[in-house]
Amino acid sequence: AGLLAGLYVQPSPFLLPPLTAFALIPVGYLSFLLLAVLLVWLMIRLKLAGWRQGALFGLELGGLAWGAFVLGLLSVSTTSLPLLMGWFIGQTLEMAMAGAVIGSGLAGVRLRRLFGVVIVFVLLSIITTIILQSLGIVPTTRIS
Repeated sequence: AGLLAGLYVQPSPFLLPPLTAFALIPVGYLSFLLLAVLLVWLMIRLKLAGWRQGALFGLELGGLAWGAFVLGLLSVSTTSLPLLMGWFIGQTLEMAMAGAVIGSGLAGVRLRRLFGVVIVFVLLSIITTIILQSLGIVPTTRIS
């Protein structure tokens, strides 16, 4: 999210004001939960297991789903092409990472280990975002 922050601070009739968007963050997380459920369901049905198979499947599904979504938005909205490209790349990579985690779980990796890896990744992502903001590489957003 930190790398895409610059795409969200530009005024746009397509995007909600920062305070409204901030209040709706849980709705966005619910959308990710639904996609994770879809990934689990499909991977079980297709008998995919292991982080490599999961990551590849997540990448493929993410590319197709977000590609379709972005093309649809491009055809009916006022959003900018850079924002759509950022969404496509970011969400496709997110689906690949989710697929890797789900595939690892389906392959029998202990949940404690898997949880630890995910927590470390999240913490490193937060630290990276803070560093990028401190260096002025990505903008900060004030919610008022």
